[in-house]
Amino acid sequence: MNDSVKVDVWSDIACPWCYIGKRKFEAGVAGFQSSGDGRPVEVEYHSFELSPDTPVDFEGTEAEFLSSHKGMPVAQAQQMLDQVTGIAASVGLDYDFEAMHHTNTVKAHQVIHLAKQHGKQLDMVERLFTAYFERGEHVGDESTLADLAAEIGLDRDEVLATLRDDSQLAAVRADQAQAQAFGINGVPFFVIDGKYGVSGAQDPAAFEQVLTQVVALRGTTPEEVASATERAADDATADVEATR
Repeated sequence: MNDSVKVDVWSDIACPWCYIGKRKFEAGVAGFQSSGDGRPVEVEYHSFELSPDTPVDFEGTEAEFLSSHKGMPVAQAQQMLDQVTGIAASVGLDYDFEAMHHTNTVKAHQVIHLAKQHGKQLDMVERLFTAYFERGEHVGDESTLADLAAEIGLDRDEVLATLRDDSQLAAVRADQAQAQAFGINGVPFFVIDGKYGVSGAQDPAAFEQVLTQVVALRGTTPEEVASATERAADDATADVEATR
C-alpha cells in the first residue's frame, strides 16, 4: 500500500497559473498524505511553451505584452494582472508584474531537464518561478540561468555548456510532442497515475480527492477512473486561458 503515486505536470515558467497551481497542488498532496494514506507522491515536470515566439529580450511591460497577445486595451490587461496578483497572494506568492522581465522560456526548460538529471528538478522549477514572478530576474538570459542553477547546486559551467549546445532541447521538444499527443492545450495540466488528467489551478481539496480516488481505483480501466473522479475537480481552463 506504500507504492508511490506518479504525477506528471506540464507547465511553463511564464504561466502565472502554473505557479499558483503548484502551490495548490502541493497543499492537496499534503492533505492526501496526512489523511491516513501516507504514500509518497512522485512529481515530474514537463515542458510547455505558452508563447514560443516570444523574444528573449521583450521590450515592454507585462501588461503591454498581454495587451498585444490578447488583443485588448492595456488598461484591461493590467486589471487582469492585478486580479491574478491577488489570487497569487492568497496562496502565499508575491507576484511583481511591474518588475517582470517577459522572455522566451525554452532555455529555462532546458535547465529544468538538466536539473532532472541531477535529481534537482523540483528545486530548479521552484527557483525559476520565484525568479520570474517575484524577483524580476531574466530567466531567458543564459548567464542568469547559470547563476540560478548554481544556487541549487548545479555546476555553472555545465549549465552554460548545455545552453550553448542546446543539448537538452530534444528533451524539451519530446515533452511538447507528448503534450500534443495527450491533447493538452493549456497549462498547468496534471496527469495522475497515468490515468486521469486535471486541468488548471484547482483547489487543494480537489487535488486531494482526485489523488485519493485514483489510488482507490487502481486496477480499473482509465474510463472507470475518469467516470469516478470527474466530479472531484472542476475544469479551470477558463481561468487559465484568461491570462494567456
